[in-house]
Amino acid sequence: MTLAQRRILLGVSGGIAAYKSCELVRRLRDLGAQVRVVMTENATRFVTPITFQALSGEPVRVSLWDESAEAAMGHIELARWAERVLIAPASADLIARLAHGAADDLLTTLCLATAAPVYVAPAMNQQMWAHAAVQANMATLRARGVQVLGPASGDQACGEIGSGRMLEPLELRAAIVASFSDRVLHGKRVVVSAGPTYEDIDPVRFIGNRSSGRMGFAVAGAAARAGAQVTLVAGPVSLATPFGVARRIDVRSAAQMHAAVTEAAQGADIYIGSAAVGDYRPSQVAEHKLKKHDGADLTLQLSENPDILASLAARQPRPFLVGFAAETQNVENYARDKLQRKGLDMIAANQVGEGLGFETADNAITLYWADGSLELPRADKAALARQLIECIASRYQAVHG
Repeated sequence: MTLAQRRILLGVSGGIAAYKSCELVRRLRDLGAQVRVVMTENATRFVTPITFQALSGEPVRVSLWDESAEAAMGHIELARWAERVLIAPASADLIARLAHGAADDLLTTLCLATAAPVYVAPAMNQQMWAHAAVQANMATLRARGVQVLGPASGDQACGEIGSGRMLEPLELRAAIVASFSDRVLHGKRVVVSAGPTYEDIDPVRFIGNRSSGRMGFAVAGAAARAGAQVTLVAGPVSLATPFGVARRIDVRSAAQMHAAVTEAAQGADIYIGSAAVGDYRPSQVAEHKLKKHDGADLTLQLSENPDILASLAARQPRPFLVGFAAETQNVENYARDKLQRKGLDMIAANQVGEGLGFETADNAITLYWADGSLELPRADKAALARQLIECIASRYQAVHG
């Protein structure tokens, strides 16, 4: 993964998330990128220009009227220089001005003057993000070809919880890296399932698992960046839809996931089953909350859930099938057995347990297919997903030509 000599213009607008952009500059430069920073006046209230200058090794521009710029036309100079324009954070005000074609400061002016792809990473209070005006402005930008990265959902600086957090620097860097990458799945239809499934016991309790959905969401994002038209079927998680994913279907139970995947996989080229689908569900769901009776045990009768991979394998024609196997022991034996028993084309296996697989930012995977295998060493899940997609694309080509 490299950005060697790539020219990235980072726009920083006013918002508390501007502090994350300092790390973003460092992360981009770690991969060899040349980074120049343009700040709005309000952004300088959160982070000083000298900080970005020290991190980027380049002068930081704020004013549209910079006499030191080439021919005193800094917006043209920067617009021509940039290969990518990334605005992070993109405040509600900045988004509104971009949507309305404003050119009242250096950042908005160069966005009008550049031929480079423009990416925005929204960052604002969750109520602001949900406002109809903001959503209308976002729709306008998307229609004009601006690429929107995020936002994520979670705790916010204001103390509220919801969508509106700026994506983390490594996620933004991965999107920029992918924008320069070969599109190895161009034109392919890919369905990805991700996250856990929950099986209700009563209106309050459920049976679930520890899957965070991060690996599957990273895989969906990597497939989209590789040029695929991606449908993501997501279990109950609080994750933003990855950049580039064409369609997202949210489900809760294994039966709902089975139905959604079955519908989405019609005509699909590849199915990647990274979801941690529950094997069993309560045979009966109590209408009201079950009450505790001191000294009395509770017995649940369980029924087997439908097997998504097996049902897709029985189809003709069928998509190229990639399964996942999360195991606590005998990883290779169980993975190869699942590969053969379910008629898969490939399986991604990993060991789970304390600090492994679930609820972690990184992972390690070994890929198996009928006559081969490939070990992907431990790495952050975004990087691992990119490698996984490259291998899936290679195997798909080997099978289908």
